[in-house]
Amino acid sequence: MRLIFILILGFFLVPDLKAQPAYCQLSGAVFVEKDPAKVQYRVFLEPSESFADMLVFQASNALFADKPGNWFFTDARAQANIFIMFVKERSQADFSIHYTETESFAGCQSLR
Repeated sequence: MRLIFILILGFFLVPDLKAQPAYCQLSGAVFVEKDPAKVQYRVFLEPSESFADMLVFQASNALFADKPGNWFFTDARAQANIFIMFVKERSQADFSIHYTETESFAGCQSLR
């Protein structure tokens, strides 16, 4: 009986192995920064959808960028809640993105 209790308890205490990275929850207004000291994430623009970490849908309004992977690119730094910098090498990036034209496809690839 004690062994069964330990197994059940252990099952609930095991950390979630499918925990997603922080960037998988990114949505909202995005400002593309040139100064590396001011960015939150370094992003590589992946030419192939298959190899991208995240698919990004470019929303037409900041109010529509309310789900993970829906980004509204803004020129106003004060309006942004995410600051990224595009890098030329994948090895320098925190994650990679590929733009999608279908809003429902937006989000992390690792979760599919």
